[in-house]
Amino acid sequence: MTLRENAGADRTFQVDLRGLVDLLSHHLYSSPRVYLRELMQNAVDALTARHGLEPAAPAGSFGIRLYADGSVVRVEDDGVGLTEADVHTFLATIGRSSKRAEKIAEQRGDFIGQFGIGLLSCFLVADEIHVLSRSARTPDAPAVEWRGRGDGSYTVRALPASARPRPGTTVTLTPRADAGEWTRPAQVHALARHFGSLLRHPVTFDDGTGGPGAPVNPEAAPWARTYPTPGARSRALAAYGEEVFGFTPLDTIELDLPAVGLKGIACVLPEAVPAGRRHGHRVHVKGMLLSEQAEEILPEWAFFVRCVVDAESLRPTASRESLYEDDTLAAVRDALAEKLRAWIARAAASDPDLLHRFLQVHHLAVKSLAVHDDEILRMLLPWLPFETTDGHTTLDEFARTHRTVLVTSSVEEFRQVAAIASAAGLGVVNGGYTYDRDLVHRLPEIRPEVSVADLDPATLTAHLDPVDRETELAAAAYLAQARDALAVFDCDVALRTFQPASAPALLVDSREARHERTRSRLAREQEGGLWGDILGALRQEAPRAQLILNQLNPLVRTAVAIDEPELARTSAEALYGQAALLSRRPLRPAESSLINRSFLDLLAHALRKDS
Repeated sequence: MTLRENAGADRTFQVDLRGLVDLLSHHLYSSPRVYLRELMQNAVDALTARHGLEPAAPAGSFGIRLYADGSVVRVEDDGVGLTEADVHTFLATIGRSSKRAEKIAEQRGDFIGQFGIGLLSCFLVADEIHVLSRSARTPDAPAVEWRGRGDGSYTVRALPASARPRPGTTVTLTPRADAGEWTRPAQVHALARHFGSLLRHPVTFDDGTGGPGAPVNPEAAPWARTYPTPGARSRALAAYGEEVFGFTPLDTIELDLPAVGLKGIACVLPEAVPAGRRHGHRVHVKGMLLSEQAEEILPEWAFFVRCVVDAESLRPTASRESLYEDDTLAAVRDALAEKLRAWIARAAASDPDLLHRFLQVHHLAVKSLAVHDDEILRMLLPWLPFETTDGHTTLDEFARTHRTVLVTSSVEEFRQVAAIASAAGLGVVNGGYTYDRDLVHRLPEIRPEVSVADLDPATLTAHLDPVDRETELAAAAYLAQARDALAVFDCDVALRTFQPASAPALLVDSREARHERTRSRLAREQEGGLWGDILGALRQEAPRAQLILNQLNPLVRTAVAIDEPELARTSAEALYGQAALLSRRPLRPAESSLINRSFLDLLAHALRKDS
């Protein structure tokens, strides 16, 4: 064969096992501790296959035994075991799994593992893996020993059946010195309980001290047990939620989706959490803990609960530390969301005290849901709390007093007008918080007798009483001075009467108006050109801020009578600054400077007058 003829021949990839293990440790697995989960998972799958061979075997007749004494870690199972051919095929070929072979491949849904790389995780804590196995499929088969090393080499040899009298597999690791954190007896026991507390097969742990093996999963999952009364069941589920999550649930919602074999609980958080902050949920697959941070199991709006579930049909990713996003997971997410909606509906219909406590804590979560869920909107909108001119109250209570509900577009606008609007008898809701404005506008869908409108400056000023003609003329000179002093802020000045009389001035200035004035300033900065002409034309229609002085306030009555031009300007600037501070919106640098300057000027005037 010539060199040219040989150039096209097929080649086989060469795998650097050490490099592959390094890749797994840094990019696939979150921690070396997963080695024990992978060994337990392989044991569980082997037991599942054994039950498939012997379906009449009593429950609990096959189990898993863990051993760790500080020098070795051993995992032994009574599973289906391996023949010598299986060992060559599956343990010596990276990426291949016995769970994909022949008939077992048709039953892969019965197994946790899907990827055939779990055994490699043992190299995270040990340099050699020793496997001793005997197949239950071939009763007369000998035992087989496989030793795999981190350098990629391995040996296989057949042993007499007496080397392992019963079918099953034993995996033994001799930990490296740097792996002590994960292989100490107490840690192995803790990891076993962490990963396997809900496994359906009996699992025991032996620390080598000679005592009886300690059960790893002594009880079935709390939702799988029977209880004398519904109350006892509820208390047990709440206690389990507190044990798992470390808080006493406001309530516990039982989850059951038979179509995908999912059972578990959702624990309602007793304290509010920031909007959009998603908690991780504990997800077990066929009893084995998959993840403690599975956000994808619930929709984003359900951040008021934390779940622990065990499922049959969810697919793990290659690392088996998260869930594979597929149609099944999407259907589970929708079904669990419906369970949460149903819980809210039951509380609204039959437990108003629970509903009140829930809404006090988690009204923001419910608002986010109600925006997109008409059923929740109709059910709960009247009961949701809002900030209003009547204080924090529900829309249902607010609508009894105000048939016309006005809503602001921002928090600062509400703060500007709240006191004045309340004194004028206007019903205003703060629409500046997330979801609030949209929800208030949907109130007529639930209460048709109520109308909702956006509050704008014109609406408010229309409810302020004008002063008489004589008072207006007497104050004309002062108002002209004030308008001139505040022209730099595009602010008009008017004199009205309104309650409370203790308020000297009201600054009416919407965010949209300030945006328009910013565009106007850009126009002034343009030196001609088409762009300057366009923005200049827009400036003519830009809404101006309004400083409304209260004639009922003694300070204002004194101010409008000032006949000294400089003092009049300074007092107008001070009134503007005080009104801007009361609006609680961020001050512009020019406004901060004006407040400081007007204060000092007034102080200097007072000192000169006294001297």
